[in-house]
Amino acid sequence: MAKEMSWELYRTFLGVLREGSLSGASRALGLTQPTVGRHIAELEETLGVPLFTRSQMGLLPTEAAIALRGHAEDMSNTAASFLRAAEGHGDGIHGTVCISASEVVGAETLPPILAGLAQRHPTLRIELVLTNRVQDLLRREADIAIRMLEPKQSALIARRVADVVVGLHAHESYLARRGVPTKLADLDQHVLIGYDEETAFIRAAVRDIPWWRRESFSFRVDNDLAQLALIRAGCGIGGCQVGIAKRDGLVRVLPKLMEMKLGTWITMHEDLRGSARCKVVFDTLATALSRSDKHRPGK
Repeated sequence: MAKEMSWELYRTFLGVLREGSLSGASRALGLTQPTVGRHIAELEETLGVPLFTRSQMGLLPTEAAIALRGHAEDMSNTAASFLRAAEGHGDGIHGTVCISASEVVGAETLPPILAGLAQRHPTLRIELVLTNRVQDLLRREADIAIRMLEPKQSALIARRVADVVVGLHAHESYLARRGVPTKLADLDQHVLIGYDEETAFIRAAVRDIPWWRRESFSFRVDNDLAQLALIRAGCGIGGCQVGIAKRDGLVRVLPKLMEMKLGTWITMHEDLRGSARCKVVFDTLATALSRSDKHRPGK
């Protein structure tokens, strides 16, 4: 392979993979559809392998395309990290920091912390990625991650900042209609809210709570914010962080039967140790989350 390929081809390739069609990729990338088609054709010619096949469902990736996807995503993440580093170069706290957090932590806990951070550093920009998938800091998918499990990679800086307690909660309107369960058997007569797809994290979290299973749930949803909204709306009983539930006036039920304590870590790549913008965000998050944990009821 003597020809050096343009970075633009990799970007287009990843766009077609994500969108599943030339037209979708053209809209996402801001390119014309013929340009996207030419990029894919050029990449296939240079690599000497077909990357997509046409079907009624759109463009389907070949085995070669699937094998190359991770490399293209690595390049995209590295390029985004490169731009953030260049943007933040120089004196002062400015530029962009990408933070990855779980859905609930990102939507319910971080906003007031980030509001204060923005007031103190108005030239700082934050990219907030809400996902329950663990973002890979080694692949530069994010600068800083808030995780509910301890990172093991030696190249990461990690600080344990809090223990989040999860218990069963319901809105008072639901309990007024259906009554308050006082023992495990009572849950058979109640509407339960829980997950649809069992992940490795869920299996580990509920290992000691075998009765909390998919078959018992009347409402099933894998988005934690949607579960929280259903609890707030009085739909039934579900798992919720104790601190958030108390703030919202939700009622905890059967506390002795279900209490999951999840450690919380702030993590970033050690290469960012010298980045002023990343350091101030890391320290702000660590201090604020540690403080909120100390003031949580029961501490």
